[in-house]
Amino acid sequence: MKLDEYASHDATGLAELVRKREVTPVELVQLAREAHDYLNPTINAVIEFYEDAESVSGSDTGPFAGVPFLRKDLRATEAGRLQECGSRLFRGFRPTVESHYVQRARAGGLRIVGRTTMPEFGRTGMSDSVACGITRNPWQLERTAGGSSSGAAAAVAAGIVPIAHASDGGGSTRIPAANCGLVGLNPSRGRVSGGPNEQDGWHGRTRSFVVCRTVRDMAAALDVLCGPAPGDPFVIAPPERPYVEELGRPTARLRIGVATSPWGEMRVETHIREAVEKTVKHLEAMGHHIEEMCPPYVSAEYRKLQAGMQAMGFDTWLDDTARKLGREVNEQTVEPVSLEQYRIAKRLPLSRAADIFEGLRKIRMDVGESTKHFDVLVTPSMPCSALLHGTYSTTNENLTVDQLLDSDAALYQYLAVFNVTGHPSVSLPLFHGADGLPIGIQIVGRFGDEATLVRVARDLEEAIPWSARRPPVFAKNNE
Repeated sequence: MKLDEYASHDATGLAELVRKREVTPVELVQLAREAHDYLNPTINAVIEFYEDAESVSGSDTGPFAGVPFLRKDLRATEAGRLQECGSRLFRGFRPTVESHYVQRARAGGLRIVGRTTMPEFGRTGMSDSVACGITRNPWQLERTAGGSSSGAAAAVAAGIVPIAHASDGGGSTRIPAANCGLVGLNPSRGRVSGGPNEQDGWHGRTRSFVVCRTVRDMAAALDVLCGPAPGDPFVIAPPERPYVEELGRPTARLRIGVATSPWGEMRVETHIREAVEKTVKHLEAMGHHIEEMCPPYVSAEYRKLQAGMQAMGFDTWLDDTARKLGREVNEQTVEPVSLEQYRIAKRLPLSRAADIFEGLRKIRMDVGESTKHFDVLVTPSMPCSALLHGTYSTTNENLTVDQLLDSDAALYQYLAVFNVTGHPSVSLPLFHGADGLPIGIQIVGRFGDEATLVRVARDLEEAIPWSARRPPVFAKNNE
């Protein structure tokens, strides 16, 4: 198998070739390494490709038997492997705990071959950090790949691997999926266990999953990764059947709420709004009932909570890490904006936590009431195209925490609210703008109803195929 053939397959397709004995898992890892060596100097998506990648273990019988996989350098942990969280403070840190996510990924046949780049601590939607450098978008190198699953999205979009670990606490899977032209699902809260040490990450707002290129890979990854584990704060209702079986089932007539008006301070660019309208026309032609919806929450109220949410527990986490590694939290170990957030956290009174949790409860109630009559919601993933590098970056010494949080509330106005509520939501790469950049459309389901999302995503993939689209920077034979 040559490199361009390898990169033309999704993860499901590669696994099928392994099962047919047309290629071996080791050969796939070798091809991933070849793609990495060819592309990574240009896009800087992978912070470490394991020297022993060809010998890593993985199931030969799982749905993804033999498929190379990259791990985001945050949340899901591999015991004994580096996890540096995009920060100089964590340099050399090796966790001793193996996460359930990693165990399930391996059991499903995924072979973890390295770590991907990310912004410091995963706290922005950009793709640069002092520790990792700038991760470039394969569609336009001067544009951000998005964050915080930056390297994961850039690596999959460029063809280094067909699927990679991502996590989402306020859009961190869906932002880079939208920017890089990928499928990026944030499952319902509780669908994928964060155990044994991250059962309710960031007070329930963070979930780990993947970025990939096809809906069938998304469905198969749900089957591999979903399910409760001991210590989880609650157990979500299990699916009625495997998610891959939903790919063959019809979609019932749905009541769909559509957002074409802003939910925050940033206006929606014309080409993004037009992409939403085109999506709606396809759904209407499928027989669904379409209804324009009002913003389901007050953006200003969410923004008031942001500083407290970002700060709560941040100082303790950094202090504990610094103590273990014999370091200090200062200008040499932490980026400027992160350092300001750390200092804010030090001043945050414990009594503020009650106000934050009450504010989040109100947002969940407001969104629940506003959306209860809809089966599915359709929104832009982002109100604009991928930004230029350095915009709202935590490496910018002139950027304040308030400016960063203002930009987050505006840019991710359709995304972060569903981390608070726990609804499943997926960004689909349905269109491209005249500027050549991908446009992501977000589909949001009822809580716990990934099955409907799988079916609707499949319908849209068939109606508006995207699999043949390739960025200018893509794995190919270097001849």
